[in-house]
Amino acid sequence: QILKFLGYFVGPIAFLIELAAIISVIVKDWFNFAIILGLLFLNAIIGYVEEARAESAVDALRQTLALKTRCWRDGQLQDLDTSLLVPGDVIVLRLGDIVPADARLLGIGASGVETNSDLLVDQSSLTGESLAVRKKKGEDVFSSTIVKQGQQMAIVTKTGSKTYIGIAAHLMANTKDEGHFQKVIGRIGNFLIFFTLVLVVLIIIVQFITFRDDPIRGQVLKILGPVLILAVAAIPVGLPTVCSVTMAVGARGLAAKQVIVKRLAAVEEMSALSVLCSDKTGTLTNNELSFDEPYLCDGYSAQDLLLYSYLASEFGANDPIELAVRSAAEHQVPLLRNRHDSTHTPHSVPGFEISEFVPFNPSVKFTQATVRDVENDTTFLVAKGAPQVMVKLAGGHDPAVKAYMAMAKRGLRALGVARTVAGTRDQWQLVGLISLLDPPRPDSAETIKRCQRMGITVKMVTGDQQVIAKEVSKRLGLGQVILDASHLSNQDVPESVLSERFFKADGFAEVTPEHKFRIVDALQKRGLLVGMTGDGVNDAPALKKANVGIAVHGCTDAARSAADIVLLAPGLSTIIEGILASRAIFQRMRSYALYRITSTVHFLIFFFVVVLAYDWTLPAKLLILICILNDLATLVIAVDNAQVSKQPDKWRVGQLIFLSCFLGLLLTGLSFGHFYYFWNVKGYFPFPEAAGETVDRRLDSIMYLHISSAPHFLIFSTRLTGYFWENLPSPLFTAVIVGTQVVALLMVLFGWFTPAIPVTQALAVFGISFASCVVLDVIKVQIFKYWALGSHSLVCAPCGPRRRMLKKRKLDEVQQERVWRNIDQVHQVALKAKVVVALRDAGGKIPPPLTAYEDGWGRNSIDSL
Repeated sequence: QILKFLGYFVGPIAFLIELAAIISVIVKDWFNFAIILGLLFLNAIIGYVEEARAESAVDALRQTLALKTRCWRDGQLQDLDTSLLVPGDVIVLRLGDIVPADARLLGIGASGVETNSDLLVDQSSLTGESLAVRKKKGEDVFSSTIVKQGQQMAIVTKTGSKTYIGIAAHLMANTKDEGHFQKVIGRIGNFLIFFTLVLVVLIIIVQFITFRDDPIRGQVLKILGPVLILAVAAIPVGLPTVCSVTMAVGARGLAAKQVIVKRLAAVEEMSALSVLCSDKTGTLTNNELSFDEPYLCDGYSAQDLLLYSYLASEFGANDPIELAVRSAAEHQVPLLRNRHDSTHTPHSVPGFEISEFVPFNPSVKFTQATVRDVENDTTFLVAKGAPQVMVKLAGGHDPAVKAYMAMAKRGLRALGVARTVAGTRDQWQLVGLISLLDPPRPDSAETIKRCQRMGITVKMVTGDQQVIAKEVSKRLGLGQVILDASHLSNQDVPESVLSERFFKADGFAEVTPEHKFRIVDALQKRGLLVGMTGDGVNDAPALKKANVGIAVHGCTDAARSAADIVLLAPGLSTIIEGILASRAIFQRMRSYALYRITSTVHFLIFFFVVVLAYDWTLPAKLLILICILNDLATLVIAVDNAQVSKQPDKWRVGQLIFLSCFLGLLLTGLSFGHFYYFWNVKGYFPFPEAAGETVDRRLDSIMYLHISSAPHFLIFSTRLTGYFWENLPSPLFTAVIVGTQVVALLMVLFGWFTPAIPVTQALAVFGISFASCVVLDVIKVQIFKYWALGSHSLVCAPCGPRRRMLKKRKLDEVQQERVWRNIDQVHQVALKAKVVVALRDAGGKIPPPLTAYEDGWGRNSIDSL
């Protein structure tokens, strides 16, 4: 923790403050030294408090492992610490156990007797799959998954960092990239340091030449005096503090909207998100199977299908498929309504009695019940199971075969339901097919549309099969370009080609933690700011790698620890509120940065010139007073009104610095006007060496009031890209900004820390400062219009590299369209050739030309081509 605190004394802005403190010691200006040192510690303390981190995500991953494991050691079964397991150990896995390591099932029960019973394992926290997976003898089970049914012995194959989840922990431990916000602040600080050093070197050279005949000590003191003034003027002391406080206040506002911010810089980075990679299971979907589109045979309704499937249900099992079927029947069949609130069994269904029930058997793949219809006093059998088995049992049914094959192609899980003719045990009739799917959340599709309108591309990332991903993507309104594991694991494809594929894809299926990590990394290398949502252990590495990791409602501890932001409400809709709030926060920080850089440039250039030309400086205490009062006042920008951008926000630091320098130069010209007028016209002579003149320090008061008010009023303009009256500031912001300048006005009127000046002169300086800001506001608007600076992606006057990039992108689009057009033509010819050959063989007539993709093909079938 101490080293972490000391880290806040390292950085561009901290170095500037430390340089000023060192110079103060050399020239023995202890008053300024104390103030500068106080500013240095104030910045460090605020930064340390606001950036307090949560526990390590890697530790959370380790805590997901089982603490104790039943293991055979020394010929006996004993409880062993998980950390002591080694490959080759034989462990016992039972209902409810967390698998402690990657292992292979032996097909032997806990008693040591061979068993045919499979193990049902919940892998949802690892792979994102909503269904528990059946594991047979010889198959692998993975660390941190949960045993839901059965018991078996297994032999350990991998432990620690070698396990499936251990690889995820290793990825997270090696993800320590510098945040986007830190990079921006660093670039601004580096510019100010470079600018200051250039001016300092020039001053040292000129002063050394001027005072070369003086003693060495006198030369040093005369040189370091002006250097101290420049160093103090150059310190944007409030830049990191104001930005941190602005984000902290915004984070507290987000907490009220059930968005918990763990890393403050993530607030700013979320405003610039251009890609949102969202986990499917539990985020875009409900994470539970639901009754979908049924296939009904003649004479049966959907209620009949659900009733018979209910009668054939195994009530002792907690299998997700059984739960989904029972839930659908209890909600949609009148006889069964509200039964999910009680402990009823099928035996008490009004009008039916079950005399015999045969549970699911993997060898026959169906359940079966003997049912008596009380009203008609007839008995029949009802069965539910694999669709192909049910169709075969009913003697074959071609339409049903096509139906369940179509369901399989769409990723729907199908179940067949059949019954016998009343009074028989072998005359089976197919009732229909049930399709089950983990459906999208009700708000997911609309949330995705809102993201797209806000300039954010949503990409679905899931461990499920590609066909399931495509079906969910279709229902969400996303595209159908879903890449599977074969695209993600191909090491022979160049990184640039892979990055392009990832960028154009609408989603990814069958992914592992390494794949998710690789997807985020590839998108970031394209210069995109990537957000990643997730809820499971499998999402943790990508959450840590992403610019903004978002752990959704109901997430695991590992995901929560790895994420920057945690959502307390389910679904993606909460993310929209978070992004809108973050964009408002970004506007506040950008407006402050523009104001602060402009003020610093103004200070540096003005004092550099007057020091060299007139050997005049403003007392350091007045400069420090300006820094303290004005920067403390701008803290209220955190509660100011802000316009929210419709597109991802971008700093565009180069253009921001250029605009700041331009406005700073204009303010410098105004300052020279004040300086010249009151020295030459009003006769405020500050130079003791002027022959026959007395020293008049009232020029200090004039320049203090001007330098304090003119840049400070400019913050009303930097709040917006348009005119300052288009979105008025909040009353508190206005009161504090104006209030600090009223304090400065009272200081020069009553002579506090500086000589008093007449009321008329003070009001004139005050009024000119405000009027100049109105003029600068008009100039700023014209520059913003020309550049489209601010928070929009469009650049009306792009730089050379960007022009070349845009030109190349346009050529790529033209080439791509040409390729698609050729593919269309080839496909048309192929279709026509097929039809001609078929009609020729059948002796028919040739039909008119077919339209493109008449057979259901589409551009997203390019992989099939």
